[in-house]
Amino acid sequence: MALQNKVTPFGDIVAIRARCDLMGNRGILHDADKTLRPARWKHKHWVTCRLSFGGRKREVMALGKYTELFFLDEAVALAAGHRPCGECRHADLKRFLMCWRNAHGGELPRSGDIDRILHKARVHSRSREQIRYMAPIDDLPNGSFVRAYDGDTALLVCSGSLLPYSPGGYGKPRPRPSNIEVEVLTPRPTVETLKAGYVPVLHASAGANNG
Repeated sequence: MALQNKVTPFGDIVAIRARCDLMGNRGILHDADKTLRPARWKHKHWVTCRLSFGGRKREVMALGKYTELFFLDEAVALAAGHRPCGECRHADLKRFLMCWRNAHGGELPRSGDIDRILHKARVHSRSREQIRYMAPIDDLPNGSFVRAYDGDTALLVCSGSLLPYSPGGYGKPRPRPSNIEVEVLTPRPTVETLKAGYVPVLHASAGANNG
């Protein structure tokens, strides 16, 4: 039986079997039988990590250890409100911080500063629902996610196309329309960071299905 530890671009944590490229951490969210408790985070430092680092081995959802969350790729993790880990993805975090500064101004931010800003932009604290907003699709950078008009499909903005997300990878590209507003899933501060040049690591299917 699949564990409930896969995260979608809508921020839902679901129980499905799928191979993922990145792991995440929000604290200890599970109990002794590896079942999620009601809480969906225990701290504001939502990071994304490499699947392997320094030869470390972990039992998934071990008692008393943080709950390993898994993402198809970095674009999904960003949509769910995460940012790169400062230990196993130090170079990526450095790029993210620099692009964040270029987008938002000021001095080079600290990770904790970003986490506090992101937390206000990614989820409603009481309902735990993802914060979404409307924006012109022409203004959205590659790597951001939007919600499809024709259902509950999450679409990845990728050049001139929109790639439909599934837990196993991206589907056939849809034409990217223009001059319309769409519901954006990726937090607004992260979208601005993507606009400033941060390039997320995408699942192989994104390239395979986009020419």
